[in-house]
Amino acid sequence: MWSNYFVQNEDDGRVGVAGAGQSGALGGMKGLRGQRRINKMSDSQEGKIKLAFFISIVGVTLTVLGMGTEFWVELAQPKNFSGNQTCQMAHYGLWKGCIRTLWVADIDPERASCGPAELPGESNCTYFKFFTSGENAVIFKKTTNRNLNLAAAVFALLSLTMMVMGSICIAMSLSKGVPFFLKPASFCFILSGVLVLLSVLIFHQSVLHLLSSDHSIPLHHELSWSVACVGSAGAILIFGGFLFIILSLPFSPWQKCLPHKNSTT
Repeated sequence: MWSNYFVQNEDDGRVGVAGAGQSGALGGMKGLRGQRRINKMSDSQEGKIKLAFFISIVGVTLTVLGMGTEFWVELAQPKNFSGNQTCQMAHYGLWKGCIRTLWVADIDPERASCGPAELPGESNCTYFKFFTSGENAVIFKKTTNRNLNLAAAVFALLSLTMMVMGSICIAMSLSKGVPFFLKPASFCFILSGVLVLLSVLIFHQSVLHLLSSDHSIPLHHELSWSVACVGSAGAILIFGGFLFIILSLPFSPWQKCLPHKNSTT
């Protein structure tokens, strides 16, 4: 009888210890979850995120500047092609094209073609009808490819959309003080940079198609400063996106540069 009684007490004790262990484990898990929820970024990490965001904003600014101008490419006739005191050249971008009439006397004597576009002269600018009536533009008897120009413009607009989304993610990360939104932001900025570079490549293909459509008027072409802005912006955006990836890692390589504090007991 006494043996049964002691066995029963031992079993009750084991059950009690097991129950206490389970409740303690649940309490520990809740504590860890609470710590994860309140795990905010340090002041140094916040400063690095702001620096990376500033770099990305530079890329966004260059992209907007390049996309809003019509100096993506310059098409120039030979300066003595018309046989008079003036010559014509054209420059255009994603949305608008201009034909300029320049004085031959203002052109560098060593330059064989008309230009550059910065010289004073008469200018006639019109918006392309790719997005309204779907008509191709005719420049010096050469016809554009509507599909290529539309594709370049669509990729450019998509890149702007991704930039806005990435900026919203960074703003939320800084306002909440948590690095959770850094990975979505990095994806948005890297994708926006890739889309910008694709837009430049497709635009260059459209220029080559324009030149091959007619050979009655010889033209000299060169990509202008707007393409340089957009191309640089694409590289900066991709670089900024990779910076956000590095900052979103649990153990960022940049944290090795921070001084470690020794805990004293």
